[in-house]
Amino acid sequence: MTLLLSRRQALAGSLLALPLLSSRSARAQPAQPTLQQAVDAAVMPLMQAHDLPGMAVAVTIGGKRSFFNYGVASRESGQKVDKDTLFELGSLSKTFTAILGGWAQARGALAFGDKASHHWPALAGSSFDKISLIELGTYTAGGLPLQFPAGVNDEASMLGYFRSWRPAFAPGTRRLYSNPSIGLFGYLAARSLGQPFDTLMQGTIFPGLGLKRVFITVPAAEMESYAWGYAKGNKSIRVGPGALDSEAYGVKISAAEMAHYLEAVMGGAGLDDDFRHAIAATQSGYHRVGGMAQGLGWEMYDDPVSLDQLLAGNSADMARNANTVAPLDPPLAAGRPLLANKTGSTNGFGAYAAFLPAKGLGVAMLANRSYPNEARVTAAYAILSALEKGSG
Repeated sequence: MTLLLSRRQALAGSLLALPLLSSRSARAQPAQPTLQQAVDAAVMPLMQAHDLPGMAVAVTIGGKRSFFNYGVASRESGQKVDKDTLFELGSLSKTFTAILGGWAQARGALAFGDKASHHWPALAGSSFDKISLIELGTYTAGGLPLQFPAGVNDEASMLGYFRSWRPAFAPGTRRLYSNPSIGLFGYLAARSLGQPFDTLMQGTIFPGLGLKRVFITVPAAEMESYAWGYAKGNKSIRVGPGALDSEAYGVKISAAEMAHYLEAVMGGAGLDDDFRHAIAATQSGYHRVGGMAQGLGWEMYDDPVSLDQLLAGNSADMARNANTVAPLDPPLAAGRPLLANKTGSTNGFGAYAAFLPAKGLGVAMLANRSYPNEARVTAAYAILSALEKGSG
């Protein structure tokens, strides 16, 4: 397997001009750069181009972890980023929500084909009598928006919104990326298990994955490790409360724990059968949108994958517009050669993770400023290409 390079590498300038990606013969190639050099070449231009205060990068190669830290967690205090600094994951949190749904299915609490109103009777008589959990989890419910409208900020207003909402197109036919959609998926998964979402994540899902310092609400004892995010004008900021915030974008995590998480979703060593089932459910492909197969949380590409394909799958068009889907029935099974990835942002943070499970290669990039997805994907692609070459 080889990652496919394309004309879009020019976007990254020198960071993709690494000797290890050259097509020249082995005799003509200079010595391969070290992993530190490869990561530096990918990350340092980002830091400068996008005025990123800090970044933590986690790399895992066959279970061997490496960490690379840049800049500061707080411009005010000067505290430096390290592998234990907590960052907001934004929408990368959706991959954890997906595992909760898969775990609930494995335990018989729900089936992905269940209609939404089955798990929240207050929705009976609404459009959600005809919308399945898997349609919510894959953004194909019929046009739920990217964000809730203003004024939807608690369970009562959320219920009122969902009861009055009407699909713009038939469920299962188009994908429109949506926090309310996968947020409701996570909320209903928690209802099926009879516990609040935050309680299940903190008490069951995170520990079940072997994670120790991952939080929905950062406890007082960990606040010193929690980075400040930076918005426009360099205003320091952290994420605030919102409807289905925990489910859609609420996780805070360190690079050290992200490395562990990537290893768990790539191999599942030491996990019980229910968690293995849950992870497989997240990496199954439920429909195709262009060159991307939509899983639960993770978005996947047949391996080998080009940079152009990854950029298209993480484009503004994919994030903002309704795209026609090709349903996959039965779903593509997990375990096939693939690259899985997910971006995530809050107002002050930007995250990205990608992995190749067949190779045991993964990278996570956590920054305390949001910056363009195109730049994240291009840099991570360069790092993964370096990892693949080194592991070969």
